Amino acid sequence: MLPRMNTSAIRQAIAALAIGSTVLIAQAPRPTNIVVYGDTRFTDPSNVTATNPQARAALIARIDAERPDAILVSGDLPWHGGVPDDYARFAAETAVWRTHRLRVLPALGNHEFSQCDPDVCLERWWSAFPELGGRRWYAADVGAAVRVIALDTMSPLAPGSAQSRWLDHELTRLPPAIEFVVFTLHHPPVADIQTRVHVDHNPRPNELALAAQLREAARMSRARFVVVAGHIHNYERFLQDDIVYLVSGGGGAAPYEVDRTPSDLYKGIDFPNYHYVKLTVADGRLKGEMFRLDEASAPSPHFTLKDGFELGPRGTQLDSTR
Repeated sequence: MLPRMNTSAIRQAIAALAIGSTVLIAQAPRPTNIVVYGDTRFTDPSNVTATNPQARAALIARIDAERPDAILVSGDLPWHGGVPDDYARFAAETAVWRTHRLRVLPALGNHEFSQCDPDVCLERWWSAFPELGGRRWYAADVGAAVRVIALDTMSPLAPGSAQSRWLDHELTRLPPAIEFVVFTLHHPPVADIQTRVHVDHNPRPNELALAAQLREAARMSRARFVVVAGHIHNYERFLQDDIVYLVSGGGGAAPYEVDRTPSDLYKGIDFPNYHYVKLTVADGRLKGEMFRLDEASAPSPHFTLKDGFELGPRGTQLDSTR
């Protein structure tokens, strides 16, 4: 009579089955890595006032080394959307990204509409990113658990607008597998309110309406939301309505100093703040890390981890790691 085996022993025997000499071993899913940054202002490298070509180059090389599953650019990619050579400069400087088949998911900013008729501006943007298929806002999945939603803050986001209705449709029909939604957009819905300088970069009614919409959507969704904006050429981090709001505008444009308010969870005083943010999703958690370029003109650019946070499933708290 064969000896009896308990359920655990049977499972162990099945797990050890071999085909030839190869044992079948289940592997954990690969983490999903996303880089987010913005305000690059690609243009002729002789322009060193509106943008810093050395910082741009250092960031491009470092982001390439990360080999992310997607690169989110939160607007102001060209210095002037009306200058075709600015998009050509973007293509030339980021050639290594295409060599390594890195996926770029851009959002429209105000500089995409600089020095050209809006229709012409859009055609040039779509020529640079033909995969967008003539859309000003769109959604894309990155990995099995992350959906990216790129919004257009140059278009209305108020209740009843076409973009607001589309967004509501997207958020109420998220697949069950989506654990995190990362929004990329240019003008920030949440930021340090400035009273001395750059007061024209404070959140506008258009984006405040978006924040209100996301607040209601987050209450009903099982997915966690992370919103990454640019426009302010610095870094800021907030937790509002159980949503992480980031300002990541350190892609190369002329840096802005900010007066930090108590709600800003980032307290760093380093300036200028050229940087990128890396989001890593694995095992139901999202880890965010901000890497700052120490010195743009250094022969061998070095980046330092300056901020970090983690998000778990709905109902868990945000953990600051810095």
